[in-house]
Amino acid sequence: METTIEVRSQAETEKLAGQLASRLAGGEVITLEGDLGAGKTTFTQALARGLGIRRTVNSPTFTILKQYEGRLPLNHLDVYRLENSEEDLGWSELFYGEAVSVIEWARYIEDELPKERLDIEIRRTDGDGRAFVFRPQGTYYETLVKEIGL
Repeated sequence: METTIEVRSQAETEKLAGQLASRLAGGEVITLEGDLGAGKTTFTQALARGLGIRRTVNSPTFTILKQYEGRLPLNHLDVYRLENSEEDLGWSELFYGEAVSVIEWARYIEDELPKERLDIEIRRTDGDGRAFVFRPQGTYYETLVKEIGL
């Protein structure tokens, strides 16, 4: 079940991420794919605000992982630098704990990801517009997408 939502502004992106954040219970894994500048970090920042995180959220490109505390803990990963890497950074502890995990460039650790997750592809359209393609993997995530009205 694939669903595409088009937004026309950063404010609409923030609203979409907030709707998703309000439905999260903890332990969810969300992957984000898209070209450089597509809006992966912007979406994650809005999701973090929706989780009550007050700290500044920025891309963990050079550290790979940043963790934040809010209504739910958030693991924000950017695994771009792990392309062609065999490193195990304790994925199971991250992905099967109570935190929400958001992984940018997740295709580089595809074999380590849980089978059940929410895959989101972000495509630029025109101006500040974006198309968010939601691909839920598993019943829980299919229900989650339906609940946020997608």
